[in-house]
Amino acid sequence: MSSYDVIVIGSGPGGYVCAIRCAQLGLKTACVEGRETLGGTCLNIGCIPSKALLHATEMLHEAETNFEKMGLKGKSPSVDWQQMQAYKDDTIAQNTKGIEFLFKKNKVDWLKGWGSIPEAGKVKVGDEVHEAKNIVIASGSVPSSLPGVEIDEEIIVSSTGALSLGKIPKKMAVIGAGVIGLEMGSVYARLGAEVTVVEYLDTITPTMDGEVQKQFQKILAKQGMNFILGAAVKGVDVKNKRAKVSYALKKDNSDATLDADVVLVATGRKSYTDGLGLGELGIEMTDRGQVKTDGHWATSLKGIYAIGDAITGPMLAHKAEDEGMAVAEVLAGKHGHVNYGVIPSVIYTHPEVASVGQTEAELKDAGIPYKAGKFSFMGNGRAKANFSADGFVKILAHKETDRILGAHIIGPMAGDLIHEICVAMEFGAAAQDIALTCHAHPTYSEAVREAALACGDGAIHA
Repeated sequence: MSSYDVIVIGSGPGGYVCAIRCAQLGLKTACVEGRETLGGTCLNIGCIPSKALLHATEMLHEAETNFEKMGLKGKSPSVDWQQMQAYKDDTIAQNTKGIEFLFKKNKVDWLKGWGSIPEAGKVKVGDEVHEAKNIVIASGSVPSSLPGVEIDEEIIVSSTGALSLGKIPKKMAVIGAGVIGLEMGSVYARLGAEVTVVEYLDTITPTMDGEVQKQFQKILAKQGMNFILGAAVKGVDVKNKRAKVSYALKKDNSDATLDADVVLVATGRKSYTDGLGLGELGIEMTDRGQVKTDGHWATSLKGIYAIGDAITGPMLAHKAEDEGMAVAEVLAGKHGHVNYGVIPSVIYTHPEVASVGQTEAELKDAGIPYKAGKFSFMGNGRAKANFSADGFVKILAHKETDRILGAHIIGPMAGDLIHEICVAMEFGAAAQDIALTCHAHPTYSEAVREAALACGDGAIHA
């Protein structure tokens, strides 16, 4: 029986980061993973492959719409779907092999197989039982579905199936206007599919800033995506390899149907802890089936911790990574910390959408006095030159102290631009601090500075 200081169950972003950090802090560490490759959902069937397809189809869009404007003339490229899939698969392989290399470099043992916890201090993998002073559950999440909608990963697909369709559909229905639905929907819309998004709520991306929601929907509609909002999906019937989505419009309770070659169910994800034996151990769970933890990510059973999608909070890879590093610090006798008020979220469509901190609606509900500084990318020289002038930057600052409370960006490279605000918020910066910081010209980041200036005496280029 092998013995470790820490055994991490799951090698997704939370798990592998936790394992590597534990090893770096001098703890003998192993990581359990049943997949053939490391990296969990994110690297194998989530973040990384979806970004590869988003990048490829964005390049196609550029070639079809903007190349000629720049004097780049010639026949538009044709789509070789199998080659695009091969590019995606190669991207996955490079990243997962990279994690394997990092495990070897940091002397983290990979326990290959699916893990369970027969009792505190022990992890069973296959027929072998390993001892551990501490166990970290990083088992991630799986796609959730709706009653009456059975995913077969061929006609009715989750995000997993949507990454590897046999061919590009002519018509695609997307159930859910969240991050996954809009990202994958935009991929297939660029590839020529007629994409219709069906959403239960009256807005897309429900947790986003209200102004961002409206402009985002307009931009996606301009790109060819259709939206049916305020619609409750009742079921999906498959006949002769075609699907029919039945839904009821909430405004008048009228019934309607939508035909599609493929239906993507993008109604969110749920924590996955099946097979770990948590019920038998008596570990406390939340009403939503997540592992209940305290302020230090400890479960109700001593020596067992949990992080990432297995616990409460936003299901984001970088949130799991932060928790993974924090738990490693705790297990090494140090102080682990995650600032949950400064966790950015990004949608990798074109343009990108990113946010951090509070929205205007949240500030109003909390009765916090604030001011908003907004700047359109139409006033940004680099964005205009690159045909990327759609969108804006909005910074929310406290009305009296000028301290930054949140930011919301829709536009080019929004997912990268948001981190200037994240760093500022970590230091408790005021909008004026950004406004007085020299930004290189011409860059997209100047729009962030202009929004900060708009929180004061006014933007220069507005």
